[in-house]
Amino acid sequence: MGELGAFLKIHRVGFDKRDPAERVHDYKQYFDLPDDETLSEQGGRCMDCGVPFCHEGCPLGNPIPEWNDLVYQGRWQDAVALAHTTNNFPEFTGLICPAPCESACVLQINDDPVTIEQIELAIASKGFEEGWIEPQQPERRTERTVGVIGSGPAGLAAAQQLNRLGHTVTVYERDEAPGGLLRFGVPDAKLEKWIIDRRLKLLEAEGIVFECGVDAGRDVSVQELRRRHDAIVVAIGSRMPRGLDVPGSELHGVHPAMDYLYQRNRWVASQEGRPARDPEPGSEISAAGKRVVVVGGGDTGMDCVSNALREGAADVLMLDVYPELPPSGRLAGTPWPLPPKRTLTTYALEEGGERRWASQVTEVIGRDGRVAGVRARKVEGTSSRDLEAVPGSEFEQDADLVLVAIGFTHPEHEGLVEGLELDLDARGNVRAPVYGTRIEGVFACGDARIGQSLVVTAIAEGRRCAKIVDRHLGGTGVALQLRSEEMFAYEDDDPGSLRHLAESAGSVTVGDAFWAGPRD
Repeated sequence: MGELGAFLKIHRVGFDKRDPAERVHDYKQYFDLPDDETLSEQGGRCMDCGVPFCHEGCPLGNPIPEWNDLVYQGRWQDAVALAHTTNNFPEFTGLICPAPCESACVLQINDDPVTIEQIELAIASKGFEEGWIEPQQPERRTERTVGVIGSGPAGLAAAQQLNRLGHTVTVYERDEAPGGLLRFGVPDAKLEKWIIDRRLKLLEAEGIVFECGVDAGRDVSVQELRRRHDAIVVAIGSRMPRGLDVPGSELHGVHPAMDYLYQRNRWVASQEGRPARDPEPGSEISAAGKRVVVVGGGDTGMDCVSNALREGAADVLMLDVYPELPPSGRLAGTPWPLPPKRTLTTYALEEGGERRWASQVTEVIGRDGRVAGVRARKVEGTSSRDLEAVPGSEFEQDADLVLVAIGFTHPEHEGLVEGLELDLDARGNVRAPVYGTRIEGVFACGDARIGQSLVVTAIAEGRRCAKIVDRHLGGTGVALQLRSEEMFAYEDDDPGSLRHLAESAGSVTVGDAFWAGPRD
């Protein structure tokens, strides 16, 4: 696997980042990939671990050591084929996934991990450049139809998997273009939208139909959706923002982070001649020339910092309740192989702005109905759940714009969820223990089912949900119970060989699927 002992002599080489002073003036991707020779060397750093913890870190179970070795050998086309066996959209995860696989890399114990995310992006990029990634239409069509509600990563993954199994799939998206938060929540500096459009063209060529500007449950009734389709997949994400529950949070100039990011992404789209919905008159949000305070230190907050700097904000301050990281970059609560909740720096902080650790907003200060500043204090604790105020640490910060980026509570209930009369769990997510809801023929996946999570988790959710839907539709999937996770095998040609494999296998891992005999 790779070059023997390469991890001892070859150092990590990450993305080639553009100068922050330059990139802050445009919305182009802020980094480039190294050359093929460097990528090959980086693939060679993979250690051939006895237990590759990167598999444990990746919700998709990507074959990471295997593709590292293929890149090391220069077998790019094989790497492209391998990456797509577990991940429908490696270009998305290669760009915006926080890479829990790298946090779990064995090298991470006392060295820099393998550049897994970078190699994944390079594999996908090479595949498109060489024309190796092509539409895959099903050999035959069933008579079953599926309506997928929501076109984020979970919905797109479910749609592609179901389409390839021969079912006719229509994806409904309430916004003007597909992609969900990939398109409207992630800045172009991290994910240029032509990359999404490139993949969407492939999905359309495979036979998936997209209906945009359609708010399922409102523009089209749930009764009509049930009439049109044999199954419905609810993949609407977790879009209800968690509010800032302090005095003054209702003042003009205090906004959920995603409202701001949606407007900024649409503004960039309009500058490039792409379809973009204008904000309602009087609802415009701009950071230009303003003193901006971002509440929350996660990825969404960082994206707000980056956009505000590009708009020309007077200054940008991020207030994060998390304690300051030690030089190792890991708090005691997130030891290896767990992914850290924060990193020492980010692309946004490299561009400017300031982050203050262990700072909790207690009040938004107003003047004439508008935000004028925030009142905050220093806190101690390991997360937002166990904070204790530090006596005498109160401070005030002037602000003209406050962006609240402290997460999401659950999917929207009004409309589709209420119309379908779906049950909810204690957190307000759609209750679907094994992707099926209590309503026959209605399924849920992604953030709508499990709460806000990562792009890689959403794709995994969509893929797994598709298997359950296919079984409901009478497909060739055969249910197995492997380590408490339902898996399926899809095989028409030689089931006997799979049966023999299952009988002779000493052990299987999550992600393996074997023939289990005819269905009841």
